Amino acid sequence: MSAIVSRYRLPVAILALVGAGGAAVLIGRPAIAEAAGVEGETAFVLNTFAFLLWGALVMWMCAGFTMLESGSVRTKNASMICLKNIGLYSIAGLAYFVIGYNLMYVDVVGDFIGSFNLLYQASDAEIALLDGADNAGEVVGDGYATMSDWFFQMVFVATAASIVSGALAERVKMWPFFLFVLALTGVIYPIVGAWTWGGGWLADLGFQDFAGSTIVHGVGGWAALAGILVVGPRLGKFRADGTVKPTPPSNILVVTLGVFILWFGWFGFNGGSQLAIASAIDAVSMSHVLVNTNLAAAAGVMAALAISRFVLRRIDLFAGLNGAIAGLVSITAGPTMTDHWWAIIIGAIGGVICTLGIRLLERLRLDDVVGAVPAHLFAGIWGTLAVCIAAGGDFGAQIAGVAAIGAFVFIVSYVLWRGLAMTVQARVSAEVEQLGQDAGELGIEAYPEFILMPEEVAEMAPPPPPEPDQEQAPAEA
Repeated sequence: MSAIVSRYRLPVAILALVGAGGAAVLIGRPAIAEAAGVEGETAFVLNTFAFLLWGALVMWMCAGFTMLESGSVRTKNASMICLKNIGLYSIAGLAYFVIGYNLMYVDVVGDFIGSFNLLYQASDAEIALLDGADNAGEVVGDGYATMSDWFFQMVFVATAASIVSGALAERVKMWPFFLFVLALTGVIYPIVGAWTWGGGWLADLGFQDFAGSTIVHGVGGWAALAGILVVGPRLGKFRADGTVKPTPPSNILVVTLGVFILWFGWFGFNGGSQLAIASAIDAVSMSHVLVNTNLAAAAGVMAALAISRFVLRRIDLFAGLNGAIAGLVSITAGPTMTDHWWAIIIGAIGGVICTLGIRLLERLRLDDVVGAVPAHLFAGIWGTLAVCIAAGGDFGAQIAGVAAIGAFVFIVSYVLWRGLAMTVQARVSAEVEQLGQDAGELGIEAYPEFILMPEEVAEMAPPPPPEPDQEQAPAEA
């Protein structure tokens, strides 16, 4: 009998915890159900495992962004997209470990920024436990393993950087882009996070953003928009007579795969933001979050397809795929509502906004290769304000958050992009852009069976003039 009890002790404890309920959710940190003995340790294990599992799922979204972007660009730039995406994820992880997490979460309450201490590590109690100390009770009292929380927070900052990569594809140099990503992931995003999830002034004001419609996607969208304005459009994208040269995705199969990967990863993005799974209330709330996430994405697809006929003059598959992303972004700020039909409405409006936004950028002659700004920034603003409809948000606080974060991120990003353009020259030369970054910068082609020929850009609008101190710079090979 004792062997049977020992064997089934953990499942019984888990069922007891789920039945008991009682844990609430805090901004930026999980509130842990108070329990003793086996129950307390089980809650610790469940919360820690949730952070690690959902974090791994969000990390997989990097593969989705890579597929979406590499299929959206012309074949001559696909290898560079792959390199930029694995590079930005690596930079994000290092920058957030060295300084970003401390700026975002350590000693922030009531302030604008956290600690400038370098590096982040497990708590002293956890290190002592690993060294053999008999202090499991002290560790369990924290509610989750310290580094599991760091891992889950880190994969979110990589998502913000991926948004910039797609918008500026095909004409931005690799190293200047990496320098910007370093600043974005190490400083810009953590400061915004400190204001909100870290318990700073916007959190005190009542600003709500459950999983990051503005904190993650808005930040990436504003940074991308600043880069688009500084770097300028691709050669020949806008003709001299004002018309737009179509640049359809080179591999729509890969783009579609990327969207499905992102959709799948979003369950970790939103579901994991419940930040605890050791009680009945957490399990029920997480279920609602996942259902609302799926409904919003589906509604975004159908709404974007329906309106594309009138806005883009065709049933546009690319618009439908972006509609899924926009629906997901729109619901991310407030996916906890119990009236699920609101998720359908919010996602559908997000899909419409994204499709209209794609057309608007074309009219403004702003070249966003993958539609990142409409899908992430425009839909993110809408989703953040939509929290007031069914998720209990205060409209004044939401407006203040969108405006403050937008102004800060856009101004700082614009200055950084302008500085990169004036110093290390952020944009590739016309020769490299025509040949393609794969051959021109990397010397490796994603599709070597094809013969790459420089693209003809005659009768197209001239490229943006070089910076004054770059006029005599030698052309790249």
